[in-house]
Amino acid sequence: MISKKFLGAAILSLCATASMVATAAYPERDITGTIMWGAGGAMDVVSRAIQPHAEAVLGKKIVMVNKPGGTGAIATNFIVNSPNDGYNLLFGAENPQLHKVLGLAEFDYDKFFPVNILARSVGVIVVKADAPWKTLTELVNDAKARPGKIKMAMTGPGGLPHTVASMLGAVTKINTISVPFDGEGPAVTAVMGGHADFTPVGAGSVTEGIKAGRIRALAVVNIDSFDLLPGVPPITKEYPEFSKYLPWGPFYGVFVRKDTPDDIKATLVNAFKKAADEPQFKQLMSDRANIMMNISGAEADAFLTKWQSVTSWLLQDVGAAKITPEKFGIPKP
Repeated sequence: MISKKFLGAAILSLCATASMVATAAYPERDITGTIMWGAGGAMDVVSRAIQPHAEAVLGKKIVMVNKPGGTGAIATNFIVNSPNDGYNLLFGAENPQLHKVLGLAEFDYDKFFPVNILARSVGVIVVKADAPWKTLTELVNDAKARPGKIKMAMTGPGGLPHTVASMLGAVTKINTISVPFDGEGPAVTAVMGGHADFTPVGAGSVTEGIKAGRIRALAVVNIDSFDLLPGVPPITKEYPEFSKYLPWGPFYGVFVRKDTPDDIKATLVNAFKKAADEPQFKQLMSDRANIMMNISGAEADAFLTKWQSVTSWLLQDVGAAKITPEKFGIPKP
C-alpha cells in the first residue's frame, strides 16, 4: 500500500516537473504588448517596428495594444497588476522614471525588469538659420551679457527641452526668458519665425530642417558627435562639465514585471536582442535620429538609474518636482 508521505512527494514532484515543462515551452501562446503612448507617436512607431522581428524569434504573435494616459502611469499600472508569466510586455519610454517625483505614481521602473532598452534620442540646441551666434559659447556669453533678454522656447516639465535647458542653466548659470509651447514642433517653428531665440529639442524633429538650412544646430547634447549631423560639435567640447549628465535623452524600451521567472526573462532578452540587431530596425532608428542601445539586465538598470538621478534632481533644482528625490533614495548625479 502506498504511504501518504510517498504519495505527497510524488505529487509535488509531478507538479514541479509540469511547471518546468510549461516554463520551458514559453511562449505557448500569443503575447500582449502594451504601448504606453498613443498610436502614431514615437513610442508607438518604435514598438511596432521591433514587433515583427521579436515575433520571428519567439515564434508567437505579439498583439500590440495602446494604453495612453497619465504620462504612462495607466500602462505601467496595468502591467504591474497583470500576471508575471511573461505574456504581458510593457513597451515604454522614459516617463515612469519621473512618476514618483512628479507625484504621478508610487512606483517607477523599479517594479520592472528591462528586457531591452532599444534606443534613445539625442538633444540638439538650435537657433534660427541667420542667428548671430555661430557656437553655443557665443550664445551663452550673449545671454550672460544681457541677462533676461534671450528667449528660450520650452515645453512641459520633464520633457527634453525643459531638462536640457535645466542642464544648461546648471552648467553655465545663464538667465534666459522661458517661452512655453505645446510641443517641440511649435517650439522649433517659433525659433524659425524669430519668436524665440533658441531651443533644445530632439534631433528627430530638426534633422531635416538643419540639412535644408532652415535652422542651425549649435551643439548635440551628447558626449560624442552625431553621424546624422556632421560638423555639429558635441556639447562636451565646449562644456566638459556636461559629461556628468550624459548619456541622456528620451528612450524606448521593453519591460516585464521584475518577478517574472528568470528563464522567461532570458527568452525575452534573447528575442529582443536579436530583433534589435536586425538591419531594418537599425536603419529605422537611424532615419529617426535615434541612437541604438540594445542593452538589457544590469547594463540597462545602470542606465535607468543614472537617467533618473540626473532628471529627478534637475527637476528638483528648478522647482518642478512635487516630491524631493531624496525621499525615494534617488542619488544626486
